[in-house]
Amino acid sequence: MNLTLRIWRQKSKGASGQFASYPISDVSPDSSFLEMLDLLNEELMNKGEEPIAFDHDCREGICGMCSMVINGVAHGQDREPVKQVTVCQLHMRRFKDGETITIEPWRAQAFPVLRDLIVDRTSFDHIIQAGGFISVGTGSAPDANSLPIPKSKADYSMDAAACIGCGACVAACPNASAMLFTSAKIAHLNALPQGQTERYQRVVNMVTVMDHEMFGNCTNIGECAAVCPKEISLDFIANLNRDMMVASFQGVTPTVSLNGANK
Repeated sequence: MNLTLRIWRQKSKGASGQFASYPISDVSPDSSFLEMLDLLNEELMNKGEEPIAFDHDCREGICGMCSMVINGVAHGQDREPVKQVTVCQLHMRRFKDGETITIEPWRAQAFPVLRDLIVDRTSFDHIIQAGGFISVGTGSAPDANSLPIPKSKADYSMDAAACIGCGACVAACPNASAMLFTSAKIAHLNALPQGQTERYQRVVNMVTVMDHEMFGNCTNIGECAAVCPKEISLDFIANLNRDMMVASFQGVTPTVSLNGANK
């Protein structure tokens, strides 16, 4: 395959960036998108040019690091039957020979570009730190597993825990909202008996930090769920809103420190 790659280049955070075009040839249709970028970087380094900086780690669709917008869609999931895949799971056979492919980083105020296709997702870490834990003592693993949990609740919690924190939901949302991510991280703990002790404090704290990190508001557009590689449901957002309403009736106030949050 012969392709033209139109890639966002930016030297550092705060620097101005622009698109640059790179022709690439002899791309195997069976290679992954990241392998294609590896091939391009080899060519650039052989010419003495600066390689494209992009995030990657497991290359198995688990870590969520391979975050980039391809042809205007997060993770490039705009071609049937390719859905619910990360960039590392996207194969070049889904593109046409001679095609021009536009590649850019996540676009959100809360995800500043660090270099080329790499963005700073520390804001997600701040949200998790605000409530992504339980304080109740469950003993050893056998003790915790001995607590009966209805299968429906266990399945619901596992569906929420499938979120890999890639940030595609934020990148796809016109408001750059992190509600799908935040609701999933809240739900996988709030659905279980072990998470009930701080259930409403958790939702208030995590939403408070989410707002402080300059994510936008959710207006139920649904683009987040459409591009989510793990099919996280909008139902989690509805349940987050329900818990927030209960917390407000109970007079729960944030207890989390916002020092150092936001960039």
